[in-house]
Parts: sequence; C-alpha cells; structure tokens
Amino acid sequence: MEIDKQAKARGTWIRVLLLVAGTVSMGLGIVGIFVPLLPTTPFLLLAAACYARSSQRCYSWLLSNKWFGNYIRGYLERKGVPLKIKALTVTLLWITIGSSIAFAVQSFAIRLILLLIAIGVSVHIRCIPTLKQ
Repeated sequence: MEIDKQAKARGTWIRVLLLVAGTVSMGLGIVGIFVPLLPTTPFLLLAAACYARSSQRCYSWLLSNKWFGNYIRGYLERKGVPLKIKALTVTLLWITIGSSIAFAVQSFAIRLILLLIAIGVSVHIRCIPTLKQ
C-alpha cells in the first residue's frame, strides 16, 4: 500500500513539473514570435509534448487555439505550415535581424553570426512543407 502512495505522489509531481514546463515553453514560444533569435516552433512543440503528458485540457486548448492550433497540428501531422505563416515568419526574421545588423551591432563577427542565423532559419523554414489550404 505504501508503494502505491509513493508511485501516485511521484506521478503527481511529474505531471505538475510537465505542466509547468509546458507553460514556460508556451511563454517562450510566444516571446519567440517577437524575438527572432528565440525560436518559436520548438518551444510550442515542447509545450504540446508536455501538455500531452500532463493535462489533456491544456493540450486540447493549445491544439484548438486560434493562433497556434492549426500551425502546431499541421507541423505535428507533417502536413506543413501555411504559406502565409512561412512568409510572415521569414519577413519578420529578416526585418529584425537586418535592423540589428544595421543599427544595433558594431562587431563584424556578430553581424556575420546574425546573418548566418537568418540564412539558416530561412532555409529551415523553406524546407518545411507548405500546407495547401
């Protein structure tokens, strides 16, 4: 009987930790929408994975969310990402990194690193299948 209580308590703690991790990941994903060096997709996918293992309610909310739901479902089901989202992502990425290179960064090495990151992210987004709507 004592082992059952310990196992149940451990399971509860794991669920709570996964719920917290999912919520933090969701927050970082939202911040990543506005900060191009912080990736949005990995954090949203991590949030989905954490919620799937801890809270069916949060997982359902995330997948039915009007801003992230279709995007995450399409990615998880390997259908792709809508062209509009891909274009918006790449546009915001280049505007933000371009502005940083032009106005905020003086070091040539940092400018080069930012440029390589922008190219890498753009190539990654290009390789994701485009969802036909």
